[in-house]
Amino acid sequence: MLILLDIDGVMVPANSWKKPEFHEDGFPVFTRKSVDALNRIISETNAQVVLTTSHKSNYSLSQWKNLFKNRGILVKTIKRLDQNKANHDRKTEIEQWFSKSHVDHEDFVIIDDDKMLNALPVYLRENLVLTSSSVGLTDELASIAIAKLMSHSTDFVF
Repeated sequence: MLILLDIDGVMVPANSWKKPEFHEDGFPVFTRKSVDALNRIISETNAQVVLTTSHKSNYSLSQWKNLFKNRGILVKTIKRLDQNKANHDRKTEIEQWFSKSHVDHEDFVIIDDDKMLNALPVYLRENLVLTSSSVGLTDELASIAIAKLMSHSTDFVF
């Protein structure tokens, strides 16, 4: 199972009137509720994190793992979309990643605040959990993400 995860507007509220607080590692602090919500999704589904954030290429995968650890999130594996050299929008990045990665058959959820993702193809959009940019990931949205991730795991094929 995969969680395609944005950071700004999901783990760090994006409020134009308020500068984010920074951790000693130089990256913004995640809100407690978003940390708790993401930890719940990971613990209940054993999902891996795939970073979709625009910050994804600013750090190595081991640095990302430490950034998450410093914020109380223990992830076994962190992956990321390819570097966005062509400056595609998030929708295009995700579509291209799914096309190249051949993971569209896996259980996945996309957690993001980008409203343009509502234009994703149905098979991707039905796994979208859209956050409010100023609030971020909540326990209620975590429940929705878990339900989406677990919905395919109970399907039986005869």
